[in-house]
Amino acid sequence: MRTDTNDSWLARALARPEPEDDTARRILDAALEQFTLLGVRRSSVDDVAKRAGVSRVTVYRRFQTKDRLVEETLLRELSRFFARLDAAVAGLPTMKERVVEGFVVALRHTRAHPLFGGMLRLEPEVVLPYLTVQGGASLSATVEYLTGHLRRAQQVEGRPDEDPRPVAELMVRVAVSFLLNPSSCIEMEDAEQARAFARRYLAPLLDA
Repeated sequence: MRTDTNDSWLARALARPEPEDDTARRILDAALEQFTLLGVRRSSVDDVAKRAGVSRVTVYRRFQTKDRLVEETLLRELSRFFARLDAAVAGLPTMKERVVEGFVVALRHTRAHPLFGGMLRLEPEVVLPYLTVQGGASLSATVEYLTGHLRRAQQVEGRPDEDPRPVAELMVRVAVSFLLNPSSCIEMEDAEQARAFARRYLAPLLDA
């Protein structure tokens, strides 16, 4: 999979509209279903085209390469993930509460997501590099997303005007570590235990 600059990933993932082209949307829906069922490596452009009910040429005309199709599918799902996360925490009054609930929702949604969670189960060797040694772009996009929320909270809640990026990065890295290796003395599958962990260890970072 090719990588873009961090700014490109962030801008495209956070502000990405659904394609206006009905055929492109149908192809992305088919790609999501195909990659979810069989994984990326065992799926071809022909498979996606057949599932979408279009020709192979039609897929290539819109997405050029398989790598581009995979990336566009992931970007659309990442955009939906951020939107769902925003909706889950929007009604909470303080940043500490949003950090706690956001941590729980992010873990639950990622594990349950048919593509993200499915790829972690079906093709960990494909996904792991993009969460570890080759994870700069996706990590930066997620850190930037959280940094923006923390900056807005500084203004609204009168917090010290310090760079929140280090705190955001630490929070994201903790969440990723639990995604990669869920075995722990803390049962992260239990929402209340996950909340208790975030309340005790992550929320206080806002005051560090």
